[in-house]
Parts: sequence; structure tokens; C-alpha cells
Amino acid sequence: MKTIQELCGVDFPLFAFSHCRDVVAAVSRAGGFGVLGGVAFTPDTLDVELKWIDEHCDGKPYGVDVLLPEKQAAAPDDTLAQIVSTIPQEHRDFVQKLLVDAGIDFTMREGGRDAINSLSPIVAEQLIDIAFSHPIRLVASALGPAPKWMIERGRKQGVAVAGLVGAKEHAVRQIEAGVDIIVAQGGEAGGHTGEVATLVLVPEVVRAVQASGKDIPVLAAGGIMTGAQMAACMAMGAAGAWTGSVWLATPESETTETFRQKMVAATSRDTVRSKARTGKPSRQLRSAWHDAWEGPDSPGALPMPQMTILSSPAFAAIDRAAEAGNERAKELLSYWVGQGVGLVDKVRSAEQVVADFMAEFADAADRLSSYAG
Repeated sequence: MKTIQELCGVDFPLFAFSHCRDVVAAVSRAGGFGVLGGVAFTPDTLDVELKWIDEHCDGKPYGVDVLLPEKQAAAPDDTLAQIVSTIPQEHRDFVQKLLVDAGIDFTMREGGRDAINSLSPIVAEQLIDIAFSHPIRLVASALGPAPKWMIERGRKQGVAVAGLVGAKEHAVRQIEAGVDIIVAQGGEAGGHTGEVATLVLVPEVVRAVQASGKDIPVLAAGGIMTGAQMAACMAMGAAGAWTGSVWLATPESETTETFRQKMVAATSRDTVRSKARTGKPSRQLRSAWHDAWEGPDSPGALPMPQMTILSSPAFAAIDRAAEAGNERAKELLSYWVGQGVGLVDKVRSAEQVVADFMAEFADAADRLSSYAG
């Protein structure tokens, strides 16, 4: 069996998923493993981002995550214009009124181009082509089993292929597909998640791997914000931790300072698993946006990718207005974040987060070992 260290070239198995290249490079330099989320990029812009990481990660290992949804309402060959034409006028009007009533300068127009492009199987394969042209050590497939061609290419180029799962049944499918690593992501996580908690899901997936007779490392994900939690998951059989929300509260992240302060003020009960941003259930920081979409006047969330196209330009406008001091916009402000947000009490650099994880992990390991004697 290849260990997670051998597969990915990392000594401390702390994986940091981020949409921001600065976080990816900083984490890898600090001894963790940065993973760039590719959903917001075109092939050309992803190439630019990865070239930057290559120049700033000091030769340390990193990876790329690409969204490959099995099910969405658009056909693979639909153009953006065709998909936009299927968005009902009442949904456009609802978003327009919601933002204008909050004092946000906004006109509903075509948006979400990069998001819908990256959800296309053709473009997703192009993104992976770009990723494989760089010295990555891992490529991850989210929202469905890793396709055969992706696994075969990973084998040829010595790149580990990871599959994200939210249930034991999903893990079985990833095992059958032939992935090198499974990321067991509990429902506490930010973004698209299942409903099973990390504490239950991780041992379920570890047992499924053991029953298969295959040696596939499992990374734990969902609500992991400290090195002690990482150690706890590894005590359950995980080979490391896959983290996301903790990096949003770093100055290197893609989030605004206003949102970072909103994270610091939030509790673990301030998140919601909602379809009101992408059309699929995803955990976000609850805001007035979600209250409106759940209200009596709501036309109801659209499926993916229509909902993504509808919400992307709206949230860009909300971010701008909130940063400019619009208090109503701050009430609407949201982003994908897990229940672990309740453990965020200050903004720290990505390098400091890695250092804190390492120290907390070592302390927790010492405590655990004291009970084994």
C-alpha cells in the first residue's frame, strides 16, 4: 500500500482546499498540501493560476480539484445562451428586487459564464488537461465518481486521483472506479455535502475500503478546524485531513474582509444547507438571501446550473456593496462555509494555521498515547 505521503509527497497530511492560489502556495510552503478548486476558472485562467503556484510554492507538492457533477439540468452540449434562456423571468425579477430593495446597484444580466463552462464535461476535461500539464501531485473529482480516463491518465503521469464522497455507497462506487484516495466529507462541511456526520462517515468509509480488500487511504473532511480534530479523525482510521472553511478566515483567501469578520462573529448554528446558490444542497453561512428564498414570495430555487448562473452575478454585486459599507448588503452577504465556523475566533495567516494544526496535532497525539500505556 502506498501511504498518503508517498502518493502526494507531503509529510504532514493536512490538505487545504481553496479557490485562491495564495492559500494553496502558502499551505504547501508551510508543510501542508494546497489544493486549488478549479470550478471558477476557464482552461486559460486555470493555466495562469497554476503557473503562478508553480513559481511560488518553492517546489512543494500541490493539487487541483475539478467539479464533475453527474446530474444537472443542462445537456452537455447546451450553450450558455441556451441555458440562460431557460431561467424564468419571475426568478430574474425576484433577484433584481431583492438586491435593489437592499440599496444595491444591480441589473440582472447574463452571468455565471465561468461556472457553467466549468460544469461542462468537455470543459472539465480541458481543465484537467491543463492541470496535468503542471507538476501537480493530486487531482480530485467532486460530485461524482472519477471518470475512467481521468484515473488512467493519473496512473500514466504518477498523479494521485482522489474522489470526494458523502456516503458509504458513494465510497463503494469510487473504490470500483479505481481512485487512489477517498475524501470522506461529512455533512458539517462547507459547500456541496451529504447528510452523514464526519464522526460516522469516516469509519464507515474506512470499513468499506477494508471490506473491498483494496489499500486506499481515506482523508477525513467536514468541520475540521484544528489539529486536535485532525488527530481524532486519524485515530478513526483516516490517513489525514481535507480542510476548506478554516482557510476562508485567512487574509490570503478569496473572501472579503467583511465576510471574514462575519465568520469570526458566527456560531456553528449560523450555517444552512441550501439549494439557493447552486441548485444543489450546499452548506453556506446563512443570510438574508436564504431567508428570502425560503420566504412566501420565493419562486423556489432552480436546479444546477441555472441557479448558479442566477446567483453568481448577484453575489458579486452583494460583495462589492458590502465592502463599500452597505449594511443591508452585509445582511445578504454569504459564502460556502462549514459548521466549523463556530471555531473561528480570529483571522490568521495561512502559514500560521498550518503551524497551529501541527502543534495541536502533536499535543493531541501525546494525550492519546498517554492512554495506551
